[in-house]
Amino acid sequence: MATNLALDDKLITQAQKVGHHKTKKEAVTAALKDYIAHKKQMEVLGLFGTIDFDKGYDYKKARKR
Repeated sequence: MATNLALDDKLITQAQKVGHHKTKKEAVTAALKDYIAHKKQMEVLGLFGTIDFDKGYDYKKARKR
């Protein structure tokens, strides 16, 4: 899918250099993947303290199934 975006050329050039990307597309794709991974990690961190955990759960027994 072709998409036209007005991106800062200096930022793209920096991303290419830092990430050792050959093309602008590679740099943008890598940046988007990193962004998505970071957001997913933040969602998981937001769950801390909100999930109840059963102290009697035997995870070793569950592995043997």
